[in-house]
Amino acid sequence: MDGYQDLLDRSIEQARPVLARGKVADYIPELSKVDPDLLGVTVVDLNGETISSGDTNVYFTLQSIEKVFALIFALELAGADRVFELVGMEPSGAPFSELSTLGEFSAKPSNPLINAGAIVVSSLLTTLISFDEFLAQVRVLCKNPAINCNEAVFASEYAHSERNHSLAWELKRLKLLVGDLDETLRFYTRSCAISVCAEDLARFASLLAGGGLDFSSGQRVISGNAVRIAEALMFTCGLYDGSGSFAVRVGIPAKSGVGGGIMAVVNHRVGIGAFGSSLDRNGNSIGATAILEYLSNKLGWHIFSHGN
Repeated sequence: MDGYQDLLDRSIEQARPVLARGKVADYIPELSKVDPDLLGVTVVDLNGETISSGDTNVYFTLQSIEKVFALIFALELAGADRVFELVGMEPSGAPFSELSTLGEFSAKPSNPLINAGAIVVSSLLTTLISFDEFLAQVRVLCKNPAINCNEAVFASEYAHSERNHSLAWELKRLKLLVGDLDETLRFYTRSCAISVCAEDLARFASLLAGGGLDFSSGQRVISGNAVRIAEALMFTCGLYDGSGSFAVRVGIPAKSGVGGGIMAVVNHRVGIGAFGSSLDRNGNSIGATAILEYLSNKLGWHIFSHGN
């Protein structure tokens, strides 16, 4: 990855001025305490070579990025047919926590990367694995045994989860929750509170970039079909209401979370973990988005790139 260090350093420099246009998530009290000026990016290639710049060892919570892990685990454990009986594959056209995505246009959530869809997937997972088993698999995929749940964020988020409770009760009415409602919400909220750093996300993303193969060991750790489905949904639905803009400007599969992280994939090349705690109006890291747009333009990452 010759030349990557200079590009990563420059991406941080050019992204820093946009931080003033964002703000940290404040609807979860514990998240409002985060330093808004944090910014970092890590790139990991298929062989595990790692290059970082900025605040890449600062821990933040997965939040909606957990939806990619949950989707992959559900696909592996229950199969695609079962998962998509309960949740759709289409962009929602509405904010990630919107109630109107249920019932008005469809009898099930639009996709697994909005809250309603993720709650359905979590409900399915509660019948298949424990939260501790979920966490153990996140540690494996991120290659970091120290990853844990931030219990303070979990408690704060669960205490202010009225919208998710409303979604869960509507999902129960639609007979889409296959597990216990309270257990489902605790599982989902605790998964969102798992604490990682940019380097952890980049290591996971590099596995996706390799089609689920760990090139350092030669072992397959995720099925190719699960990777394909996850990446397709990340590309179309991964950045909330900013997914279309991100697809045009950056053009790679990615998933964001209101904790400030964005995990992105350049197939057959690298995985990226970017972090910036200040968010835009859609809930995406404004700094991490700027970093990824800069790198995509400089390195020709856009999947529809044909040169200038």
